[in-house]
Amino acid sequence: MKAKKAADVQKFIDIPNIGPRMADDFQKLGLKAPHDLAGKDPFTLYQKMCRVSGARQDPCVLDTYMAAIDFMNGAKPKMWWTYTLLRKKQYPKL
Repeated sequence: MKAKKAADVQKFIDIPNIGPRMADDFQKLGLKAPHDLAGKDPFTLYQKMCRVSGARQDPCVLDTYMAAIDFMNGAKPKMWWTYTLLRKKQYPKL
């Protein structure tokens, strides 16, 4: 079951929108615990994941990072696609 608030998160997969593969990706990015996401820049993580994986990631990965980081910063949980419009405004060249 997904966490309702950041304080309840114990593992990356407790974060809304985050499954096992994305949890593994966070570890590949050097994040050791879910609370390490708080205060991070989602675009910086997205760019790093592109480098680490050796491939351009789908822009929805950035949407998911935005959702996870926003949640870990204290926002209410929202589905990742609610960040798509914001991502398109902030990063129109993606």
